[in-house]
Amino acid sequence: MSTLGGERLGGAGRRRMELRWYFVLMVTAAIAISYFDRQTLPVAISTIQRNIPISNQQFSYLQMAFLLSYAAMYVVGGRLLDRMGTRRGFMVIMVWWSVACALHGAASGFMLLLVARFLLGMGEGGAFPAAVRVVSEWIEPEDRSTAVGIINAGTAVGSVLAAPLVGLILLTLGWRVVFLLAGGLGIVWVAWWSLEYRSSGPAVSSATLDARVLARELTFGEMVGMGSVRSIVFAKFMSDSAWYFLLFWLPKYLYDVRHFDVKQVSYYAWIPYAASGVGSFVGGIYSSRLLRKGYSMDRARKIALGLSAAFMPVVMLVPLVPVELSIVLFSVVFFCQQSWSGLIMTLPADIFPLSAVGTVSGLVGFGGAIGGAIFGVVAGRLLDHGFGYGTLFVLVGTFHLIGYSAILLFAGKIQPLRADDLREIESKA
Repeated sequence: MSTLGGERLGGAGRRRMELRWYFVLMVTAAIAISYFDRQTLPVAISTIQRNIPISNQQFSYLQMAFLLSYAAMYVVGGRLLDRMGTRRGFMVIMVWWSVACALHGAASGFMLLLVARFLLGMGEGGAFPAAVRVVSEWIEPEDRSTAVGIINAGTAVGSVLAAPLVGLILLTLGWRVVFLLAGGLGIVWVAWWSLEYRSSGPAVSSATLDARVLARELTFGEMVGMGSVRSIVFAKFMSDSAWYFLLFWLPKYLYDVRHFDVKQVSYYAWIPYAASGVGSFVGGIYSSRLLRKGYSMDRARKIALGLSAAFMPVVMLVPLVPVELSIVLFSVVFFCQQSWSGLIMTLPADIFPLSAVGTVSGLVGFGGAIGGAIFGVVAGRLLDHGFGYGTLFVLVGTFHLIGYSAILLFAGKIQPLRADDLREIESKA
């Protein structure tokens, strides 16, 4: 009897293990779709400009419109997900951004394109808070950086596919069809998610947290007031200033400076994005391995983050080398950036109970998106006023190191929130 009971428990355990990684795969697909959707415009921009004149400054405004609404929805969406739950919340935001992506194809002028871009950002802003909630619900602490790394690799899958697929559609069906097909893909994912996903509840998140922390729901003001939250938000602000510049401007740099055509961008622009996917996976696996070797969570995360930040300055060399080597350097930078990104988005699940994970993830993403929006406008203005890409590469090469320094100096110890931390928060209220 006991043997039979043990077999049943063992079967249930294996089923749960299979299920949790299946859900991680589903979320990875959603993130891939989100990055494919946002990359359609940068890849298609040279073709769109034949119908709709767009200057460098206007191009930066399109990215700013996306990132401002993206930033706002990170915060609102994170809080909304903590209220609605993961399953229903993810469905709502995916339907929203899929429709918004399709609307790009109906644009007849710059302003309509700007509105569509703004609406796309509103929807996509909830994606990563939802992803981190799935990790918090289903994945144990020692596997979380691996899970977030896999999910973050979805950004590379979407970006890698964007260049050749969008290029193919541009050459055969036209730029408007690109957005319609991308939007339709998101609706297919919604049907899949609605049929398959179910919540695990807070059991996994609860395992490493004090009972008093679980019983006490943190207010928004208390979260914002925590030094660890502010430090991580600032670090994300700095790193994503670099990331969104590289993400949105790489195809344009290849068009404008290296004089690529659509076919050449389709052939080569995917390579750095592929490297970013490998970086997402390697960074997460490396940090998880350090945890299994007995390193504290604090050391495992900070060592991996530090190594990721250390190689970002190589982007400064891009204007000085032949185009083939510049693609290699971009690949190194994309690899390190996405290793960093996956790790830093793991931190809310490492530290906070499930009831706060969506909100804190939203705040972190908000910081990153605001940084990307501000620096994107700065980049457009500098380029239109005679500065070259070399100046911008020097700037973005320093941003991760600044962010990492903030984590080391001000974030404190990376570990699950304790009752002592709660008493300190309450004493400051």
